[in-house]
Amino acid sequence: MGEISEMEVMELEVSEECPVKQVELTVPKTDDPTLPAVTFRMWVLGLAACVVLSFVNQFFWYRRMPLTVSSISAMIAVVPIGHLMARTLPHRVFFKNTRWQFTLNPGPFNMKEHVLITIFANSGAGTVYASHVLSAVKLYYKRELTFLPALLLMTTTQVLGFGWAGIFRKYLVEPGEMWWPSNLVMVSLFRALHEKEKRPKGRTTLNQFFLLVLVSSFAYYVVPGYLFSKLAAFSWVCWLAPKSILVQQLGSGLNGLGIGSFGIDWATISSFLGSPLASPWFATANVAVGFFLVLYVMTPLTYWFDVFKAKNFPIYSSDLFKSNGEKYDVLSIVDANFRLDKKAYAQNGRVHLSTFFAMTYGIGFATLAATVVHVLLFDGRGIWGQTKSAFKGDGKIDIHTKIMKKYKLVPTWWFLVILVLNIALVLFICEYYNATLQLPWWGVLLACAMAFFFTLPVGIIFATTNQAPGLNIITEYVIGYLYPERPVANMCFKVYGYISMAQALTFISDFKLGHYMKIPPRSMFMAQVVGTLVAVLVYTSTAWWLMAEIPNLCDTSLLPPGSPWTCPSDRVFFDASVIWGLVGPLRIFGVEGEYGNVNWFFLGGAIAPFLVWLAHKAFPKKEWIRLIHMPVLLGATSIMPPASAVNLTSWLIAGFLSGFVVFKYRPDWWKRYNYVLSGGLDAGTAFMTVLLFLALHTNDISLLWWGNNEEGCPIAACPTAKGVTAVGCPVIT
Repeated sequence: MGEISEMEVMELEVSEECPVKQVELTVPKTDDPTLPAVTFRMWVLGLAACVVLSFVNQFFWYRRMPLTVSSISAMIAVVPIGHLMARTLPHRVFFKNTRWQFTLNPGPFNMKEHVLITIFANSGAGTVYASHVLSAVKLYYKRELTFLPALLLMTTTQVLGFGWAGIFRKYLVEPGEMWWPSNLVMVSLFRALHEKEKRPKGRTTLNQFFLLVLVSSFAYYVVPGYLFSKLAAFSWVCWLAPKSILVQQLGSGLNGLGIGSFGIDWATISSFLGSPLASPWFATANVAVGFFLVLYVMTPLTYWFDVFKAKNFPIYSSDLFKSNGEKYDVLSIVDANFRLDKKAYAQNGRVHLSTFFAMTYGIGFATLAATVVHVLLFDGRGIWGQTKSAFKGDGKIDIHTKIMKKYKLVPTWWFLVILVLNIALVLFICEYYNATLQLPWWGVLLACAMAFFFTLPVGIIFATTNQAPGLNIITEYVIGYLYPERPVANMCFKVYGYISMAQALTFISDFKLGHYMKIPPRSMFMAQVVGTLVAVLVYTSTAWWLMAEIPNLCDTSLLPPGSPWTCPSDRVFFDASVIWGLVGPLRIFGVEGEYGNVNWFFLGGAIAPFLVWLAHKAFPKKEWIRLIHMPVLLGATSIMPPASAVNLTSWLIAGFLSGFVVFKYRPDWWKRYNYVLSGGLDAGTAFMTVLLFLALHTNDISLLWWGNNEEGCPIAACPTAKGVTAVGCPVIT
């Protein structure tokens, strides 16, 4: 694609005002190009943050209660260390007057090097999705996998995203309309931690406000996190009728519809959809409508009309069942070659899902179709215009893009070289280790094609709504039909098709953060590449060490009672490989399964955005019609399960208060404090979570009383069909 030089920028139409109000209110339009970004402090603190977060997150990942430490924790922790290094390190200049001139201490600790440190930390935040493949192959399927192919698998899944990011950055970074809402939280925090201001009369400075929120959330989280855990899911409706399954199905926030259930706990609120304070109100409203339609219209109707024998199973569950309501023993249908034992499958019968679980797959189908159609109808012209301007070197840019043109761009061919070399390496891995990984060469190319196709439409939705439809279902679906009865192939196809796209969007989001903070693009690229490679090495080494050191890791049948090493997320990933790879969609959603009609959701999802588009064309003055965003509306419950109703209800309440009430009636307060409040809540909760985990939970120090019991809805997950039995449930006669 064509690159625009600094001289050509002067000939373009430049908008001094950002097209998105939240960006206009939050992101500074200034830059100091003299501030050093790549410094000795940046390397030391950035690499340290990357290594520590990678180790900690992978270590906790296998535990019953996995803990994720975000980059915000590292972002705040390095501030005093950075200032200490600025005061104590010598100012001596090495290799003076040469190309390699550098100093250990270029001056005060500044915002730009702090941003790059945070980019390093981002690489270690969360986990590497491909580690699930390692766990499934070594721990569940008991197959041999040596360290080298495991490291190559982990590395290639992460690095593949660089290629897609480089190709689509012109569309997802430079346009002002692509604003990436969650980045505004980071921008606000950086400004609060670095900008000096006088305290306004009767108010606090941003730094003071951030510290107040951090300390308050840190102190408060000990209540829902340890002293009174019922506050995480306060389901009072269940208490009205302790022996009624119906009432508990309605009121349970964890295993039911969550009517009246709420959580006074930031972890409950933000754990699945991210911070509601970073979500634009129109996106929150779409999530609310979608949540209401799925949970309070579709789910009750399908359950109480007994669609797909719904009453034989819990109203809300992700487990697999036999037709009589018993849980399905999936290991009994795996043969010695780790493929489907058809004889055993015929004896056990078909796999059944709870109706809610089956319908959420249908909603996933609809969301994917809606994503493509919505972007074509509402953003197709803009994409075509950006494509033409990319080659011609003309077009409209905003003030931030104008400022960034003073820095050297990262050449597109850098990304393309990484992409080509990475795909070649993936092909080699899958062919050379085919007996273990099972994925053929054409599967690799198909996964890459799917990632390439969906990165732009999903990226546009993510960049404007802070909600990203996932590709996990469609990737499992496609390879499950084309290459059935091979669970490892299904897993590998999913990580290359889905996670490479997700990684691309992570890299693009980081590019946008650097865009807002005026970080030289080549410095950002360097931090991302180095951080990614270091993090993958630490993740893989940590996982390998834990697999060797902990006896029977993830095997709940052999672990001692109460062991924390139960690997719940890896178990879900393994079960998905059985559903989609071993049994296959043909036997579940095809002619041999119970749920073939769910495929009609694909058509419904494609039609829905078209109806909105027609309404918008028919009534162009009705601006609210344009805000109906079908991919977000339909995808509102895409994270259910593992998320439950209380996560969504609590998130929506907080999103309404921030995005509508405060934004409309206290815009000055919202402009000054909203994103700082979000960052402070994240940081304080994360620090107390780590402290509680290390000080109490690892030593099995618990507080036993009524307030720390489950939510109080013990029979919410019971079946209601006559004669169906389940442990702990009354039998309906």
